[in-house]
Amino acid sequence: MAKVTKDMIVGEVVAMNAKMPMVFIANGLFCYGCPSASGETLEDACAVHQIDCDKLLADINEALEA
Repeated sequence: MAKVTKDMIVGEVVAMNAKMPMVFIANGLFCYGCPSASGETLEDACAVHQIDCDKLLADINEALEA
């Protein structure tokens, strides 16, 4: 599977795997289901919500590999 990057859209990443909502929640990012998720990048969402994007990406990619 391709690696998830900061420039990918939140909603598209969430749709990749059923584990994704839990990864977002574990990182404090609860907006994965809001209307902005369909057009906002991971980097933008993390900036708005003051979330460590590198940690979120690492957790997302680890979950996808498992």
